[in-house]
Amino acid sequence: MVKLVQVMRKIGMLSPRGLYRLLAAIFRYGINVMALLKIAERTYGESAAIADDRGTITYRELLGQCEVLSVSLRENYGIRPGSKAALLCRNHASLVKAIFALSWSGADIYLLNAEMNKDQLQDLLTAYDFDLLVYDEELSPFIEQAAYSKGKLLSYHEQKPAINLLSAGTAAKKRSGHHRASSGSIMLLTGGTTGKSKKVPHKPSLFHYLNPFYTLLERLYLVRYHTGYIATPIYHGYGIAILLLFVALGKKIVLTSGFHAPKACELIREHQVQAASVVPLMLDKMLKHNADDLRSLACIASGGAELNPRLVAHAFDKLGDVLYNLYGTSETGLNIVASPQDLKQSAHTLGRRIEGVPLYVLDSNMNETVPGAVGQFCVENYFSRSRQNKKWIETGDMGYRDSSGLYYLCGRADDRIVSAGENVYPIELEHILIQHPHVEDLAVIGIPDEAFGQRLKAYVQLVPESRQNAEQLMEWLRSRAARYQMPKEIILVEQIPYTQLGKRDKKQLV
Repeated sequence: MVKLVQVMRKIGMLSPRGLYRLLAAIFRYGINVMALLKIAERTYGESAAIADDRGTITYRELLGQCEVLSVSLRENYGIRPGSKAALLCRNHASLVKAIFALSWSGADIYLLNAEMNKDQLQDLLTAYDFDLLVYDEELSPFIEQAAYSKGKLLSYHEQKPAINLLSAGTAAKKRSGHHRASSGSIMLLTGGTTGKSKKVPHKPSLFHYLNPFYTLLERLYLVRYHTGYIATPIYHGYGIAILLLFVALGKKIVLTSGFHAPKACELIREHQVQAASVVPLMLDKMLKHNADDLRSLACIASGGAELNPRLVAHAFDKLGDVLYNLYGTSETGLNIVASPQDLKQSAHTLGRRIEGVPLYVLDSNMNETVPGAVGQFCVENYFSRSRQNKKWIETGDMGYRDSSGLYYLCGRADDRIVSAGENVYPIELEHILIQHPHVEDLAVIGIPDEAFGQRLKAYVQLVPESRQNAEQLMEWLRSRAARYQMPKEIILVEQIPYTQLGKRDKKQLV
């Protein structure tokens, strides 16, 4: 309760006017993210809400269009509480409108990875039998080839049924809207481009997300900033969380379909963006393109993949103490945050555990480890709807906590190899090799070995115009890596592949 009061004070809702807006919004919409948007509309009204590739709309316009859209979806597509709606969209205002409108309808919202292939899409359409599919026009060939016969709706179109047309209704239609309803779940589908997807349901709950919300306000100072850029895909758990946070704070939210470093730098400069959510690869590309365009940034929240020490140092050198690291999973949410000071203490750290989040490092017997000992990151289960009978949510991430309270990632449990009896994580070798002045990027995997059982294999991308060879890199390693960390082989590649979410795509290398 104390934390709730602290949050309400920070976002200006502890005053009589703020409390009235909260209660009035809940009375109108129920416990629903539309209530969040209503509070923002009453507080920030004519302030810019969304600026995307097609223009800018205010909070008042956004709320009105979401109300009209929700009624249209109910009347024209039969969307009701319990309906299943899939959103196959990149970042833009129509996606945001669909999320809020569907939530008010009580539908379960499935955020699909817009980069999936047609076979993966067909698998999902078959598995979940969606009542409505909202999609971007450029994905139409996939949709037309799919065996799907239920409701279809484009995100944007000037003649065909689309979110932009349905949301442009009249005030009379808005007044005929439905009554308040409990929000459906927001379903995050993990593994959308690399394997079999599984759904992770999140039902909006103030108390489940209070600690992470307060931490982002307190440690990242987000209340101070007026404009935020969401570079990460909204269909990812990190992206949707930042979107809802920015709406709650009344920020001007800058969006663009797809990430391109020149465009991203231009948007940050044009809108004088102060806070940005990125994955490390995005930050690296922007710094290399034009660091001067990023001077307005006071908070860069990096998540979704591991920061490497060279990128941390580069960001601090060019932009000052503005870089933060966020760690969490689709199911457990945000667990750990690193401040610039934490990253200066150790560029490898994930950061410090969020106060109130029951995150522990557990051994194979599910006992808590001592500082410095490697175990699995597990979160005590007090909220997961999909694992109600389990005490622990196992993240699959292996790491440790040091004596000062900083957490470190060693890799995924299935990345670990046993080489000559030693537990070895590919990330250990990656941390060493990235320090070589001629190494631009790399990825390390485990491979079978007749003598040792398993060994490491490194794929290395050299800096431009480097003439280093694999033998020279191997020789450089001998005095720096332990015997069991030495790779069996180093392969030089032109470029390390990444997924659309900014993680190294090691499957493409094998």
